[in-house]
Amino acid sequence: MLGWFKKKEKSSEDPVPGSAEISLQEQEFTGDATAVEASENDQDSPEAISQGAAAVEQDQKHANQKGLFRRLQEGLAKTRDSLVSRVDDLFLGRKEIDAELLDELEEILITADLGVNTTLDLLDEIRNRVSRKELKDPQALKLALKERILTFFAGYDTTGMQVPATGPFVIMVVGVNGVGKTTTIGKIAKKFTSSGQRVLLVAADTFRAAAIEQLQVWGGRVGADVVAKQQGDDPSAVIYDALDYAASRDFDVIIVDTAGRLHTKVNLMEELKKIKRVINKKMEGAPHEIMLILDATTGQNSISQARLFHEAVGLTGLTLTKLDGTAKGGIVVHISHDFNIPIRFIGIGEKLDDLREFDPGEFIEALFANGSGHK
Repeated sequence: MLGWFKKKEKSSEDPVPGSAEISLQEQEFTGDATAVEASENDQDSPEAISQGAAAVEQDQKHANQKGLFRRLQEGLAKTRDSLVSRVDDLFLGRKEIDAELLDELEEILITADLGVNTTLDLLDEIRNRVSRKELKDPQALKLALKERILTFFAGYDTTGMQVPATGPFVIMVVGVNGVGKTTTIGKIAKKFTSSGQRVLLVAADTFRAAAIEQLQVWGGRVGADVVAKQQGDDPSAVIYDALDYAASRDFDVIIVDTAGRLHTKVNLMEELKKIKRVINKKMEGAPHEIMLILDATTGQNSISQARLFHEAVGLTGLTLTKLDGTAKGGIVVHISHDFNIPIRFIGIGEKLDDLREFDPGEFIEALFANGSGHK
């Protein structure tokens, strides 16, 4: 998992019985008061209590991890059906790798939204390994496919975004209309506040009706402050005032919500550049993160969005929403192949914890996992 957030100090918990207590319950009473007293003293020792609590906490952690992985599997079910299940069907009953199989595999990869360049990269690697007789059967090919896809994420910084030691960490969130920017901001804010961070949300989307109110609702829900003005106000002025407000208060994170805009509209992209300049002028080094929110259901259109937003403002992170509602999750692989921009989050549902920190290894394992993953 990504190590973004400072953790609150854990409060002391009720003592958890150690293994000595269980042993005491199982042994027969022999009338040896000294032995019983010794066992009771052992179970009450700080070491025994600590070991018992640690064991319970570890078991709970493993259970939570299994549950989260299962949820990720379920969220990727449509993509797995579109990609991995079709690959499995293609390989079923085949004992060798031939030109016909590779041609059919190419079609599957392209139609699963991995894109032409990504697909050709994958097939070039596979053909080379076949010619060197490193891959002798379709199952070995499937494993090679999985390993090669994982290399597209090899350059990722697994430490994620780091809140600076002094001053607030400023995130500028951008994207087209309808991708779920404001909702995603609320969920990201919740991750920070849950980790003890003080968060300020800036309602710089002054164009969309109800955008300001929506952000205020999220602020109340997740325990974040909100700076907002009126619909139609200059977004740069809203941001300027918000940074003034933040300067005299101890905020750890500032998240700026900007209006959705078509990436093909030059004047709107110029407005984003202005917002970035205003933030940097008011707070040197900021924004520290410029995050593009993409709707995974749009498939290949996400690629052109990422390219044009990156050219305009220099993206530092991506979040893909609605992966649970699409068979086009292959776009995650395509984007990682074509752009050197880390994917920060993926959305696999409507719940707060369905916005997941993106872990490439976990994602690939869930995508290639056996079983449908359906609820």
